[in-house]
Amino acid sequence: MAATIRLVRRGKRNRPFFRIVAISKEKDGKGNVLEILGHYDPLPENKVIEVKEDRLQYWFSVGAIPSATVKSLVKKKGILVPPNVDK
Repeated sequence: MAATIRLVRRGKRNRPFFRIVAISKEKDGKGNVLEILGHYDPLPENKVIEVKEDRLQYWFSVGAIPSATVKSLVKKKGILVPPNVDK
């Protein structure tokens, strides 16, 4: 099963809120996610990034590939991304 770690938008109009989720590549991301790994709130002055680091490392270990945006957020948080997911 090929999995991707990406953002799913939630929130209201003009008030975005994003969940960081692990999802199968075949899904559209609107409903059935495999696991919610954290969230990202871009609006406060100090942007909020919350991630379950142990679960994120688990998904990396089973071959999940992060999107470019998630990869940059994780690096800002200080979590190492394995070199084999640089696709």
